[in-house]
Amino acid sequence: MVIQFFRQNKYISILLVILRVYVGYTWMMAGLEKLEAKHFSAYSFLHSALVQASGEHPAVQQWWAEIVKHAIIPNIALFNMLVPWGELFVGIGILVGCFTKTAVFFAMVMNFSYMFSGSVSTNPQLILLSMFILVSAANAGRYGIDGFVLPYFKEKLFMNKTREKKVAA
Repeated sequence: MVIQFFRQNKYISILLVILRVYVGYTWMMAGLEKLEAKHFSAYSFLHSALVQASGEHPAVQQWWAEIVKHAIIPNIALFNMLVPWGELFVGIGILVGCFTKTAVFFAMVMNFSYMFSGSVSTNPQLILLSMFILVSAANAGRYGIDGFVLPYFKEKLFMNKTREKKVAA
């Protein structure tokens, strides 16, 4: 009942625009700051995650430290490109409401990656707000590009399924 309310209520979609703008702006600005720095490197952040994986009460779980050590750090050049561009594109997608659920999903993946690496910062807040957007489904993008694009895709998909049924009959 509550989820249905979030997914269908037009007044909630207005509140979701405010959430979307805040979350999208936060991601977009984080990406822009890293791109403007020109020499962004995630190496020190990732090295810090490895350091936090040791000790009596590690902030970083060993399984995540192994992923960082064996998969991410060896491909640091790729991640140095993906992080700022990913933050920028996710931010723009959420901000303008374009493929909102997909953008929020990838924003949450990044948030959890930062938290797994021992950084709290604004990540829990962004995850909580993103969950409201994600649960609201298409209603979160109603007053955005999704409001125009998703009905078009639904119509095209519905028309193709109707044609396929007629051909099969």
